[in-house]
Amino acid sequence: MSKICQITGKHPLFGNNRSHAMNATKRRFLPNLHYHRFWIESKKRFITLRVSAKGMRIIDKKGIDLFLNKINSGINYGKK
Repeated sequence: MSKICQITGKHPLFGNNRSHAMNATKRRFLPNLHYHRFWIESKKRFITLRVSAKGMRIIDKKGIDLFLNKINSGINYGKK
C-alpha cells in the first residue's frame, strides 16, 4: 500500500538528515497518515479511508459527501 492520502494526495518527500558536522544522509519525510472510518449519512454505512491529519480537517470542514464522488470516480482531490 502506498503512503498517499486519499483526500489531499500528500505523499512522501525526500531530503537529507544533517549531522552536527553537516554530513548529509538521505531520508524520507512521511505524511501523517491514519486509517479512519467516516459515517456516510446518505448510504447509512461507514467508509474507511487512509487520510492525513490535514485530510481529516478538510473532511470535517467540507463534509465527506463532497469527496465521495471524486474518490469513486478515481479523481484525487489534491492532485494538480
